[in-house]
Amino acid sequence: MLDNFRPALIITRRELRDQQRDWRIILPVLMLTLLFPFLANFTTQRILGFVEKYGANIIAERFIPFLFMIVGFFPITISLVIALESFAGETERRSIEPLLSSPLTDTQLYLGKLLASVLFPLAAAYLGMSVYLIGIYRSTSWRAEPMFLVMIGLLTAVQALVMVSGAVVISTQTTSVRAANLLASFIIIPMALLIQAESVMMLWADYQILWWVILALVILAVLLVRMGITHFNRENLLGREIDSLNLRWMWHVFRDEFKGEARTVGEWLRWEIPHSVKRMSIPIVWMIILLTAGTYLGAVLVKSIGITPSFFSLESLNSINTKVLDQFRQFGYFETSGVFTIWWHNLRAIAIAILLGSFTLGVAGAIILMLPMIIIGFFTGLVAQTGFHPLTILTAVVMPHGLLEIPALILAGASILQVGASLVTPHRKQTIGEGLVSSLAECAKITLALVVPLCLGAAILEVFFSPLVLVRLLGLE
Repeated sequence: MLDNFRPALIITRRELRDQQRDWRIILPVLMLTLLFPFLANFTTQRILGFVEKYGANIIAERFIPFLFMIVGFFPITISLVIALESFAGETERRSIEPLLSSPLTDTQLYLGKLLASVLFPLAAAYLGMSVYLIGIYRSTSWRAEPMFLVMIGLLTAVQALVMVSGAVVISTQTTSVRAANLLASFIIIPMALLIQAESVMMLWADYQILWWVILALVILAVLLVRMGITHFNRENLLGREIDSLNLRWMWHVFRDEFKGEARTVGEWLRWEIPHSVKRMSIPIVWMIILLTAGTYLGAVLVKSIGITPSFFSLESLNSINTKVLDQFRQFGYFETSGVFTIWWHNLRAIAIAILLGSFTLGVAGAIILMLPMIIIGFFTGLVAQTGFHPLTILTAVVMPHGLLEIPALILAGASILQVGASLVTPHRKQTIGEGLVSSLAECAKITLALVVPLCLGAAILEVFFSPLVLVRLLGLE
């Protein structure tokens, strides 16, 4: 394996020398990398001086780690142009032909370019973080714990790898730097949203969750690297002359995959749908594991937050017994209108999960579908402190509508994971566009034939029967 990796380092050294020669890359990155930490340090000192007047020093203490993370993230976004230009730029300048005619394999060539694209942004990020950290040490009394520094260093590294890996994939699939820069928004915007979520965790000083974020980013980075290697082909890179959006071709691919070999609706339901479900057997198993883990995580959160039995007692549960059915009626339960409200709510959540899963190799979509089970697990752990058995609470919360809704979640989540799996390991020799359209057609097939009817049946049960089961099992009547 090391012998196969050494040729890739030849490409890495070549790319790094070219980057060092180009002052248009080095000078802006160095100036912004060194300037932004001083600006962040100046902002920190002004905030410290302001909050000290009102005795809110804890706000500044939570703000410093956030700026420390942003200082590392900022150079990566600036240096992303290196990754976007890695293949598209050389293709545009016609300087890639000698490189592609080398005896290196596609994997070695791709890994060499990837490594060269990630080293410079990561070095700039660590340089900026070091400058900011030295400034904070000299101007304030704040001191970072060694484990916190390790965590932020790893978080910065995996964020850089995810962004650069996605940018290199885009660079291999476009013919111009302009097109690659436009498509870079699909990388920068999700990462910016992730940074916002991480900032909330830092303001709450909940650093344990950030370790799970690092793990998720490592998985996503591995999938992106695998995706890039799978779809990289030097012949296609040379043969493609212009990027075009062929809607007719996309419709034909979608229609053929959606219809399959069925000629009637009956054949489609009898043959195509079972075959599609069978092909998703592995994602279905993974989705069952994820939903189970989400339920357990919700129950564990009750203890981690520090909720004690005295906080939620049996007396407080019984105090709402005369209002439960009235609250159900206010939310549309026991009425036909409530069925369509819940049905639309579930379908909207699944649609959002499919949309986000399409851009994150299925990861974000699966997490969204895990959220209801996390809430159920949290409620189960909360009510279990009043003396009820956890299985009784689970039955009260998810039955009978869960008999249909949980399979719908499993199938929807499995189809989303299948979208990511088809991009990373396509069954046929497909381009990324063809693989994405085909997998979305498969997802639409499962959603229309199974998920939508199951959600409708679950909504009917949830409106007319589930509230009665909840009230009866928890003794609220």
